[in-house]
Amino acid sequence: MTRTVKQLFDLTGQTALVTGGSRGLGLQMAHALGEAGARLMLSSRKASDLEEAVAELKAAGIEADYIAADCGQEEDIRRLARETVQKLGRVDILLNNAGASWGAAAEVHPVSAWDKVMNLNVRGYFILAQELANLSMIPNRHGRILNVASIAGLAGNPPEMQTIAYNTSKGAVVNFTKALAGEWGQYGITVNAICPGFFPSKMTYGLLEKLGAENMASHAPLLRLGDDEDLKGLTLLYASAAGKHITGQWLAVDGGVSAIIGG
Repeated sequence: MTRTVKQLFDLTGQTALVTGGSRGLGLQMAHALGEAGARLMLSSRKASDLEEAVAELKAAGIEADYIAADCGQEEDIRRLARETVQKLGRVDILLNNAGASWGAAAEVHPVSAWDKVMNLNVRGYFILAQELANLSMIPNRHGRILNVASIAGLAGNPPEMQTIAYNTSKGAVVNFTKALAGEWGQYGITVNAICPGFFPSKMTYGLLEKLGAENMASHAPLLRLGDDEDLKGLTLLYASAAGKHITGQWLAVDGGVSAIIGG
C-alpha cells in the first residue's frame, strides 16, 4: 500500500549516529532526525559539549545519548562504531559531519594542517562508514549514509578565502559519496551528500568576521545566510523512506550561491 507523505518521512524506530553533533550544523541535523522519531547517538571530542547537546535534545522530547570520540583517529572511530551498535542495537542512519578547516595561503599552508583536515574530513568519513556498514548496515541490508560536504567542494575560492585543504577535502567528499553509492546500493544502502553554504558557526566565525556577514549574504541570490532550520528538510529527505530512490547525489543548501559560481 502506498504510504502517505507523513509516513514516508517518519523515522520512528530508526537509529542514527551523528558525528560532530554537539553544536552548530550537526546539532541542527540531529534535531531533524530526532524530531522525526529517530533514536540518536551523538559524538564529538568533548564530553562536556555532548552533555549539553543531549540535554537540549531530551528537553525537546528526543531520545539521545552520546559517545565522546576523535573522528580523526582510526582506533577511536572504530570504537565509536562498535559502542554505538552495542548501545543502539543497530545503526540505520550515519550522519558524517565531524570536520575541520584551516586558513592559510596555499604557498605557506602547513603540511601538518593539510593532513589534519584530510584525516578528519575524508579519511574519518570512510573509516566510520566502512565500520558501520560491516557491523550493521550490510548485514541488515539497509542503511542511510549522509556525508556533509560543502559548496567549498564544488568550486575554487576568491583570493581572500584561503582554505585550500578544506576545499580539497570537501570536493573529495562529494566524489566519495558517488563512489560509495555505486558500490553499496546492492546492500540497500543509500549514500548522499549535503553541501551547506555559509551558516554562522564556530567553524565559519573567523571568515564571517573577516569578510562580514552582510557582505557574505549579499553574494547569495536569496540575500541571506543559512539559519538554524535550513538543513533540516534535506537531512530528513536523505535519511527517510522518502529518499529511498535517491543515492549518489549532492545538493547545495546555500541560498543559491552555487547556482552563480558553478558546481
